[in-house]
Formats: sequence, structure tokens, C-alpha cells
Amino acid sequence: MRLDGVLFFPVTPFGEGGAVNCGVLAEHVAMGVVAGSGGVFAACGTGEFNALSLDEYTDVVDTAVSVVGGRVPVISGAGGSLPFARSCARAASESGADGLLLLPPYLVTAPPSGLVDYVRQIAEVSDLPIIVYQRGTARFTPDAAVALTKLPTVVGFKDGLGDIDLLQRIILRVRQETDREFTFFNGLPTAELTVPAYRGLGVPLYSSAAFAFAPEVALAFYKAITSGDELLTQQLLTEFYLPLVELRDRVPGYAVALVKAGVKLRGLDAGNVRPPLVDPTPEHVAALARLLDAGLAISS
Repeated sequence: MRLDGVLFFPVTPFGEGGAVNCGVLAEHVAMGVVAGSGGVFAACGTGEFNALSLDEYTDVVDTAVSVVGGRVPVISGAGGSLPFARSCARAASESGADGLLLLPPYLVTAPPSGLVDYVRQIAEVSDLPIIVYQRGTARFTPDAAVALTKLPTVVGFKDGLGDIDLLQRIILRVRQETDREFTFFNGLPTAELTVPAYRGLGVPLYSSAAFAFAPEVALAFYKAITSGDELLTQQLLTEFYLPLVELRDRVPGYAVALVKAGVKLRGLDAGNVRPPLVDPTPEHVAALARLLDAGLAISS
């Protein structure tokens, strides 16, 4: 499984009664693939994985796989308690997903050896390639990262901590200890803001939550950063991504809630976020709309 380009993290739409709206999800995923995403990450953080039952999770992954039809890889989330994560891994395999993004276990703080064992026990129930997400309580040492490379189905490492020193040491140790293909990528919220720094570490791949509601802006940024257009890169960072991050940081959970609000601004009724997340205030939605207009104007 090879990933390239802008990685798309769709939201999970909910209908009026609160159920997953698979029809709107199908339209959302289809639009993202047509726009030019390099991969679809369904039922992950932006897709409110934490708020889904196993049946809902399966519906989301089934829908994404069906709509994508093999045009790009479909990666589905897994995580939480060990039994639930293993159930997600099995369900994703049965749905035809191409890989798993393994999110952190909830609440507990564990030593690196325990985190490696957590990954190992999930890998035992599925042959799907696994990308391990370092974020929150899941913090790996260089030795633990090397141990992950010994698990044959673990193919990548997504960093959501932003600890550049730690990530550099992890990359150097992994490259030193193994010669097999192993992918690193930037998984910070609103990752574009830190793409230049991660590219300096030799990590060009990144996730893009903004692609879910502003694919034109996300693709313009990707083209600018990969072609060396420093002027456009800086303009998009300064006039779109930086104020978006500042708006995101006003309320915990806005990294997801603002994306869903953005999808709604673009014409898809994705519904509300589920508790404990909260929907953006009208004032913040209006600010997001102004940012969206500015980003689209720069990207046109």
C-alpha cells in the first residue's frame, strides 16, 4: 500500500435522528475522490471514530469502500479498548478496506512496551497494513518504534505530537535498524501549518482535514509546497491556515467540529457533531466562512 498526494479525512454525517447518513457520506467521499485525493481515511479522527458504534463504523467503512471502488486506498480507523480495536480491525478487513490507522487507546497511560503489545495484538486479527498514530497517550520511544517495524503488517507511523526532536530520533533509529519500506507522515491537526518543518525531517506526507471542506485550497497548497512555490505557500499559510488554526484553538474539539461546519458551508448537510464535541457558534461559523472565501480566492 503506497500513499501519495493529499490524504482525505471525510467527516461522518449524521441525520436528523442522529443516525449515520450513508447517503450524504457517499456523496462526500465521491466528491473528495473526484477532487483528487490520494487516499481516503474513513471513520478516523475527523470522522468521529470515538463516537461510533461498531455497526456504525462498519457502515461508514462499507460506504467508503463501495464509493471509492479501488481508485485510491481506503484506510479505516481503529483504536480505543483492545477488544473494540480488534473488532474494528476484523470489520475493516471484511469491508474490503486497504489498511488501518491505529489510533491511541483511550485514557490510559502506558509504557512504550505496552503500546507495542497493543499494536501486536490488533495486528494478530487482521492482515491489513497498519499505520500507527502517535498522539495523546500513545507516545513511542525510538526503541519502541523500531519494535513496531518488526511487526510485518505495520507499515507506517503517523506523528500527531509535534515533538520534532523525538520524531527525528525515531526516524534515524528506524532507518538505521531496518531497510524495509516504512512510511512516516505528519498527522498534526491542520497539518499544513507544519508541513515545511516536517519536510525538513524528510517527512513530506501529511494528512489534510481542510481537504474535506476546501479541496481547492488543500490542493493549491500541496502543489505550491511540492513545486517550491514559496510565495504561494507562505500566502496560504499566512492568510488561510494560520487563522484557521487560531480559530480552531478557541474551543477544544474544533479540529473536528469546524471541518464538519465547513462541509456544511459547501452545501452538504453533514449534521451536527456528537457529544462530547460541540458545534461551532454562529460567530465562529461566520469567521470560518470568511476564511474559506479568502482561501478560495487565493487558490483560484
